[in-house]
Amino acid sequence: MKRAVYLLASLLALVPLTAIPQTNSDSTAPKPTADPRIQQLISNISEDRLQSIVVKLASFGTRETLSDTSSATRGIGAARQWIFDELQRSSPKLQVSFDTYQIAPQGRITRQTELRNVIAILPGKSPRRIYISGHYDSVNLGKGVSASFASAAPGAKITNPMRDATFDHNADAPGADDDGSGVALTMELARVFANSGIDFDATLVFACWAGEEQGLIGSSAHAQKISAEKTVVEAVLNNDIVGGIRGGNGVIDAASVRVYSIGPADSMSRSLANYVQWAAGTYVPSQRVRLMAREDRFNRGSDHSSFTSVGYPAVVFRESKENLYHQHSADDKPEGVDPAYLAQNARINAASAASLALAPPAPKVTEDHGYPIIARDPSGYDASLYWSASPGGVAYKIYWRDAGSNEWQHNQLVANTTHFTLPNVSIDDYVFGISSIAPDGHESLITAYVSPERPIPPIKLAN
Repeated sequence: MKRAVYLLASLLALVPLTAIPQTNSDSTAPKPTADPRIQQLISNISEDRLQSIVVKLASFGTRETLSDTSSATRGIGAARQWIFDELQRSSPKLQVSFDTYQIAPQGRITRQTELRNVIAILPGKSPRRIYISGHYDSVNLGKGVSASFASAAPGAKITNPMRDATFDHNADAPGADDDGSGVALTMELARVFANSGIDFDATLVFACWAGEEQGLIGSSAHAQKISAEKTVVEAVLNNDIVGGIRGGNGVIDAASVRVYSIGPADSMSRSLANYVQWAAGTYVPSQRVRLMAREDRFNRGSDHSSFTSVGYPAVVFRESKENLYHQHSADDKPEGVDPAYLAQNARINAASAASLALAPPAPKVTEDHGYPIIARDPSGYDASLYWSASPGGVAYKIYWRDAGSNEWQHNQLVANTTHFTLPNVSIDDYVFGISSIAPDGHESLITAYVSPERPIPPIKLAN
């Protein structure tokens, strides 16, 4: 026993606390320090480049998915080629490609359309993926999104003019904030990550989606394809309307950003949202992350849902105060994007993605039948936790909290094992989670032990 205790103590002494999230942990636990490599990466994010990308994207006049593809200066064809070329110019380390689909007429797609996502991949030591994304298509609905959402009477049926065969797909739709801001963030982070000199464990994917305004078409086609290929995706950080600070009602907020994540409370998407909040607090403390415990705003959505629909963890960043009267109109111009605010949101994305890309993958806590590997042994009143080993992990961290709370209240760092028992901590009274720790201290997402719903068969009644 003394030897086992000594080995455990020796191992934990070798695991630095640098970059280990301590969110909602015991008050006596040591606090993390920032990784200087990530601090340097963040410092290379350029407000001027972000602004210039937004201006350039707006200069194409429109990037509507069914707009002109033959012009070299206007329409979605010119825009996607410029994004492709600019990503290639950013670094030879980026593997840039068009992710192309032939889309049949459906919904807001009124004719067969060739749709191209623009993808830049920064290979890591492992194939598991972390996405940073935004959608590059834009749209002009005439009076802005306020016509259909903000000003609709209660119970009114909302129709979308894109379904009309006479809809003008080439009308001016600069889309500076929606979603030139998210694309600028994605493109700038592709440049910064590729030139950082950091050897990431995970593969980073920087994706500029098309067809979002037609119903998440481009991202859905991509997500469904990689899901069928069984590609491992650990996180999707989607950015949709992240550059404005003044709402349509005149309220200004340049100090916070909203991050939406689908439930339930212990879903991996919620775990990712909590990780983003930790990263912001560690690396960008002047910018507050407001966690939104819902998939997105009411009656609205974005490309992160394409990934959660096939089981991948994903969140979406939204600016704190949206100007609904500019969105989906000719008024969504670069003047509505604040470069300093956009840069802050880019820094949060960068800190989150870099921390995850340097960490091991999150441990798995379920067996093939879907039930978590957790027991009450040896006394019947203990928490006996089992998990699968994470490649590259040298230790694990157990979290637990009262079952009535949504915030982790306790944590304990343990050795490189796949089983640990917490004595006299009943699995009926607490929720448990576990993360893996890299040699340099970077920590994965927390995987919670969640009991699946128990199906109740129909009761047969006697006649």
